[in-house]
Amino acid sequence: MNNREQRCAQVSELRVEPQEGGGLPVIEGHAAVFDSLSQDLGFLFPFKERISKGAFKASIEKDDVRALWNHDPNYVLGRNKANTLELKETSKGLKVRINPPDTQWAKDLTQSIQRGDVSQMSFGFIVEKESWTVEEGLDIRTLERVKLFDVSPVTFPAYLETDVGVRGALESYDRYKKETETLAAAKAAEAERRKKELNELKNKFIKLED
Repeated sequence: MNNREQRCAQVSELRVEPQEGGGLPVIEGHAAVFDSLSQDLGFLFPFKERISKGAFKASIEKDDVRALWNHDPNYVLGRNKANTLELKETSKGLKVRINPPDTQWAKDLTQSIQRGDVSQMSFGFIVEKESWTVEEGLDIRTLERVKLFDVSPVTFPAYLETDVGVRGALESYDRYKKETETLAAAKAAEAERRKKELNELKNKFIKLED
């Protein structure tokens, strides 16, 4: 079973913009960036991750996604099904536009964003399709399709080396390495079998010549 994961893009952005007709400013930014390698994930055997274009498309169209403050379900900033959260894939990545509620904590948050105290976004997801490759000797995980749960302005990005948000990636990497090792062992066994058969054929020819 896939685990829910969280990521904070290295080049994420967060800002507030005035809303037409007054009211609280809207919160805008990119929660994820396409085709950009992450920082090292993992421990003894680090790997990196990228998000492919189109990874969010299906989820944006069908899933019920919330905008939360610090991934806390007690602080809902918006929801796509209520038209208070707009999600869109751009050439850069996953663009987010939030129409926050008229509450004191939401007002405080927009002030913190305007001041630059809160400047990053994160997103919660489950991987539905992924692939692994090796580039310049480093294992790369590509997220090809994900199911979104929430997008969140965050005070601190998750510490990927220790946070439970990366557990799914670590388990996927462990499966990938085991599959790779199993395949390598199978190829080695097949090569050894063919070598043995070739040696047996050579010995038969030698005996025939004698």
